[in-house]
Formats: sequence, structure tokens, C-alpha cells
Amino acid sequence: MLQKMMTGALIAGIAAGLLAAVLHFAFIQNSILLGERYETGELVHFAAPEAAGDHGHDSAMAEDGHDHGSHEHGDEVGTFERNALTVGFTVLLYVAYGMLLTAGFGIAAQFGKRITMTEGALWGLAGFAAFQMAPGMGLAPELPGSAAADLASRQVWWWSTVVATGLGLALIAYVRNALALVAGALLIAAPHVIGAPVLDAFYGYAPTELGASYSARVLGVGLAVWVALGAIAGRQWERSNLA
Repeated sequence: MLQKMMTGALIAGIAAGLLAAVLHFAFIQNSILLGERYETGELVHFAAPEAAGDHGHDSAMAEDGHDHGSHEHGDEVGTFERNALTVGFTVLLYVAYGMLLTAGFGIAAQFGKRITMTEGALWGLAGFAAFQMAPGMGLAPELPGSAAADLASRQVWWWSTVVATGLGLALIAYVRNALALVAGALLIAAPHVIGAPVLDAFYGYAPTELGASYSARVLGVGLAVWVALGAIAGRQWERSNLA
């Protein structure tokens, strides 16, 4: 039984990870690359278009006499390696999420809950709420070139929010009484009442418009992939229990 559970989690995680990688390259990658150009100073926010054009012209002139073909080849190799690492990391991440969901299915099954593809999709939606939406309400996905508060403080708040939101949603969905409803709502609200660690003043190299677009796309992709992960994991769970 355990082997079937882990196999199902692996299949769901790989499928969701590959979907996430495709959506990342389609909707998110260009924003990251553009943010990195602001972070390195290649692009400057509020710079006049003429200045940006002159900068690009000067850069091209400074490279005269160099082997442009070898630079392009090196860029292609670097891009391939980066993209390959992105795919690999994304797949591993969603395999881990798939195992967490499957472990949750197992706990729910002990209390007589039947997990189906539809139920799995709802679990995926809850996973998105716990791991991305709720933390994102305090700490939005960060584009390169954006300023942020102390990393350790952000990690503590992020994990606390994930755990509190997950427990709160579980109480509301499965305990089904007034006390559990209130306790679940309080758990979900607590991290936001305490507040995420933020800077005293906001600044950064990348335009705020780019950062907002990036955050929205990250959350949109996360929603789609989490629902797909839950649905596939739920279907695999249902099949393993029918076999």
C-alpha cells in the first residue's frame, strides 16, 4: 500500500512539476530576466528612452573587436543549463508537495474520508491557499531587484502562515462544528493580525508595475498547478484503493 501511495505521489508530482515548468517559461521567466536587468543596472527605472538606447549602443561599441559568436554560444549554454535546473527543481518541489498531499489523504482516510479526483482538486486548492495565497498576502512573490526585509524573519513568518492556514482549513473542512469553525478562522487570520516582516521604507531597482505583474503571474500559475496536482494525486489515490 505504501509503495502505491508513493508511486501515485511521484506521478502526480512529476506531471504537476512539468506543467509548472511550462507555465513558468510561458508567463514568468521573461519577468525574472527583465528584473535581473534592472538589478544589475543594465536597465534603469525612470530612465529616458533615449538614455536606455544610448546605453545599449555604447555597450555594443565597447564590445567591438571581441568574438561575438563565442559570446552567443556561451549565452546559449548558460541559458540551457539555467532552464534545465529550473525544470529539475520545479519537478522535485512538486514531487515533495505531492507526497505531502498523499500523506494528508492517508490521514483523512483513517477518519473514513473517501478521496476522489474531485476531492483531490479541493485539497490542491487548499494547498495553494496554505503555501502560496496566504503567505503571498503578507510577503508577495519577489522579483529580482526588489527590496525585502530580513530573510530569517520572513522564513519564520512564511512557515508559521503555512502551518496556521493548513490547520485552520482542516478544522473548517473536516471537524464541522461552531467551535472548530471559529478556531479555524482565528488560525488563518492570526499570522496576518501579527503581520509579516516588512521594511520601514520601500525601494528597489525594478519598476513596481513589473513587480505587481510578476506576483500576479506567480500566484496564477501556482493556482493552476496546485489544482492539477491535487486532482492527479486524488485520481492516483482512488485508483490505488480500487486496485
